[in-house]
Amino acid sequence: MLKAFTFGADRPPPTIIVMHYHLIGICGTAMASLAGMLQARGHRVTGSDQNVYPPMSTQLESLGIEILNGYRAENADIGADCTIVGNAISRGNPELEEVLNRKLLYRSQAEIVKEEFIRGRRSLVVAGTHGKTTTTSIATWVAETGGLNPSFLVGGIVQNFGASFRVADSPFFVIEGDEYDTAYFDKKPKFMHYLPEIAIVNNVEFDHADIYRDLQEIKYQFSRLMNLVPSNGRLIVGVDSPVAREVLDEMSGRLFTQVETFGTSEEARWQARYLDFSGDTTRFTVFRDNHSWGEFETHLIGEFNVRNCLAVIIAADAWGISKEKIQEAFRSFKSVKRRVEIRGVERGVTVIDDFAHHPTAVEETLKALQQKYHERRLIAVFEPRSWSSRLAVFQEPYSKAFTYADYVIIAGVYNTSKASELGKVLDVEELVRDIHLQGKPAFSFPDADAIVEHLVPELKTGDVVAIMSNGGFGGIHEKILNALR
Repeated sequence: MLKAFTFGADRPPPTIIVMHYHLIGICGTAMASLAGMLQARGHRVTGSDQNVYPPMSTQLESLGIEILNGYRAENADIGADCTIVGNAISRGNPELEEVLNRKLLYRSQAEIVKEEFIRGRRSLVVAGTHGKTTTTSIATWVAETGGLNPSFLVGGIVQNFGASFRVADSPFFVIEGDEYDTAYFDKKPKFMHYLPEIAIVNNVEFDHADIYRDLQEIKYQFSRLMNLVPSNGRLIVGVDSPVAREVLDEMSGRLFTQVETFGTSEEARWQARYLDFSGDTTRFTVFRDNHSWGEFETHLIGEFNVRNCLAVIIAADAWGISKEKIQEAFRSFKSVKRRVEIRGVERGVTVIDDFAHHPTAVEETLKALQQKYHERRLIAVFEPRSWSSRLAVFQEPYSKAFTYADYVIIAGVYNTSKASELGKVLDVEELVRDIHLQGKPAFSFPDADAIVEHLVPELKTGDVVAIMSNGGFGGIHEKILNALR
């Protein structure tokens, strides 16, 4: 168990100076969550955005937070004590330019999270190329079930709380650590701001081709995170990921914290063994130093989710949460929206929504679904929408990512003209040909409506349709369900 310290018992609570924060780009997921957190702390909050849209606009409206529609220089007249600049905001934005011209105080979202909510608290930061949102959500619910009453900030809606954030009167804070850059004026990853007492690094792969040139740059950023963990903390690294293991090996002798490794491989100190996907739940046994430590089960599917759970088990044990409470939390965990989420079943066809966009995430998701629905036809519908997925950098990996699907549809690349500014765009027709050569039906259609028109007449009772995109994908989930009705 980590060395404990008191929070608020031997010192007066910190004085909160009420501020007026104005957020440029308030409708982004992280920014809207921060707006709600700041309001919960008693601050006045306003914001601006272009093309104000649900669900975040609805959430902000329900909180009574004023939103200015559009970015205009005169928005700076609102009189904020501090302007928070979202990482989607760049030079040339008229509101930002006015803030700079007037030399007003401005900060990034990650800076404010650090200073308002994390400093002085015990922070668990969940990082990695894949699985951050799910692992952070599991950790949050385990901490809650274990009686720690954590504050949290997650990049998705945690269904057990019905929210992406909470501000609680507790020394514990759980946060998703994104490797994407912080703001136009701060190009280091957001996770560099989050003061980890415990850091989880689930896995490391190349991603975010719009801001990182190669895998070496990604590795460097994760090595910086590892180097932040204090001597009385824990660094928890998934060594089933070859690159995460490489980063850890390269940091050997330069880390001043306790390192815990986890995975299904023999190299890991904490291992998940005897994985059983045959029943209604996923079962596995945890070994530490080759000794049986505990048996667990979860409603989550797939080997990747076993790893997510294992990482949380190690962190929970470090914070003194019992095995019994961990298992209780696993049993009652409701997952995260858009992570293998069943959107509906019509005429015996199951429609699933998933956020997978990196080729490894696509493959792992389809593998897990094939294990769960092994006697049913698995149809994969994929939209190249993230910056990296729109570029040819993953052309070959995508051709192998659909191995576990029986039938594949690839949508047209989202906003091709914008993607082409960064480099060569993914060749969807070539991808479809490569998948077809593997002996399975594969098709390409430009958009959601065309996909629905083609797919619905093809569907049969028992089919499972896995729709994968990190965006709205033209409302395709409901369009398929409605057409089936």
